[in-house]
Amino acid sequence: MASWNINGRYMETCNCTFVCPCIGSNLTATPSEGNCKAAIAMHIEEGEKDGVRLDDLSFVVLMHSPKAMAEGDFTVGLIVDERADDAQLAAIVDIASGAAGGPMGALAPLVARVAGVEKRPIRFESNGLEIEVTAGELVDQALEGVESVTRPGEPLFIDNTCHPVNTKLALAKATRSRFHAFGIDWEDSSGTRNGHFAPFSWSG
Repeated sequence: MASWNINGRYMETCNCTFVCPCIGSNLTATPSEGNCKAAIAMHIEEGEKDGVRLDDLSFVVLMHSPKAMAEGDFTVGLIVDERADDAQLAAIVDIASGAAGGPMGALAPLVARVAGVEKRPIRFESNGLEIEVTAGELVDQALEGVESVTRPGEPLFIDNTCHPVNTKLALAKATRSRFHAFGIDWEDSSGTRNGHFAPFSWSG
C-alpha cells in the first residue's frame, strides 16, 4: 500500500526554444541553449504522506542540466510554500527529492547536487490556457498553451513521454520566465521559449 499520494496541477517553463528538444528525444538531445534551466511548479490539490495532509500546498523544483539531460550532472533546488509547517515541509522534501520514491525517485540518479531548500509564498493561478506561478522573488513564470485548431479551447499535447510529472503534457510557450535561485539564473519574455502543463497524480 502506498505511503503517500498527491494529486494536482503542474506547469513549467525552461530556457529551451519551443518545442523543447529534450522531451521529443527521450532526454538525449542537447538543449537548444546547450544546457537546460527549468522551473517545475506543482500545486497539490489533495494529498498526504504518512498521515500528514498536504492539501493546497505548492512547491517548485528548480533545475539545471549542463548538457543533454540523460547525461545527468543536474543541480536542483527546492522552493516550498511558506505555509507548510515542519511536518509538511519534511514530507514535500522527501517527495520532491525522490527520497520517498515515486516519479522523482526515478530522476534522482541524474542529480549530482542538491543546492538547498527555501520557503517562499507561492502563487499558482490558471485561467484556461494561461498559467502563472510566482515563488517570492525567486521564480516568476507564465505560459500560454498552444491552442488546438481541431478542438478550440484545448491545447496540443505530446504523449508517451518520459517526463516525471505526467507522460502526457500540454504544449505551451513561456510568456515570462525568470529564475534567480540556487545559482540558477534565467530571464526571458520573448514568447519563444518552451513550456508545459498537465494534471499530475503521484504516489509512492
